[in-house]
Amino acid sequence: MKEQAGGARDAGERREQMLRAAIEVILERGYAETRIADVAERTGISPALVIYYFKTRDQLLTEAIRYSEDTWYAENMRRMEETPTAAGRLAEAVAMICLPGNPEPRQYWLLWLDLWAFSPRNPGMAAVRQKSDERWRETIRSIVLAGQEAGEFASVDADDFTITLAGLLDGLAVQIALEDPEVPPQRAYELAMRFAAGQLGFDWKPAPKRARKRGR
Repeated sequence: MKEQAGGARDAGERREQMLRAAIEVILERGYAETRIADVAERTGISPALVIYYFKTRDQLLTEAIRYSEDTWYAENMRRMEETPTAAGRLAEAVAMICLPGNPEPRQYWLLWLDLWAFSPRNPGMAAVRQKSDERWRETIRSIVLAGQEAGEFASVDADDFTITLAGLLDGLAVQIALEDPEVPPQRAYELAMRFAAGQLGFDWKPAPKRARKRGR
């Protein structure tokens, strides 16, 4: 039984290593130019072993983006849960998009540009995008409702606010990924927070530039 458990653990670690390698290659070359051979070379294994675990290139790359998204989300949720106020949690949520830390904001959003681009024609990618958007909107909505219940936020339609803020953040994220000099990450964060504070009726002032460090 111990050997079986150890084997399963080793297989899980090997699989995670391949997913991390796939993310690195996608960031460097883009989804369309990433090959199984690239991931195999990055992890020091044979292409046949990658195929053994993931069957196809699309499955490997789709699962890599899902893994990146789930890891990013879980890490930020832990930080958010430590924040006592709804306004503070909303600020953390906006920072998740505009100031995600390591990797740099543009690197993270390069993955999302590929996800958006391929979703209309790739069912696997479309499923990842849909799940991520649903989870993200529910995060915003739950913060708004909690803030209204606590008396921190004004009585606005939580669903309408959620859709609007999520759309605004998506647009700002594109500018960050494209390195628009007019929309650096810190400015994008401040613009989004001013909008949220104005709509929800809470006081917010820009703080010194945020240093957000985390592992990947």
